[in-house]
Amino acid sequence: MPAKKSFPLRLNEDIYEALRRWSDDELRSVNAQIEYVLREALRKTGRLPKPPGPRDPGD
Repeated sequence: MPAKKSFPLRLNEDIYEALRRWSDDELRSVNAQIEYVLREALRKTGRLPKPPGPRDPGD
């Protein structure tokens, strides 16, 4: 698993509460929900490196 970087994040209370409700609906922590939202946005815009594909058995 890749290393994780910690940093402080300040959010408006309304945004935090909306994220908390959304994360509760999807059975995630708020932190995991923020990571999910960011990862999806990065993936959709082509800014996230593609994960390595399955290895060819002949390699």
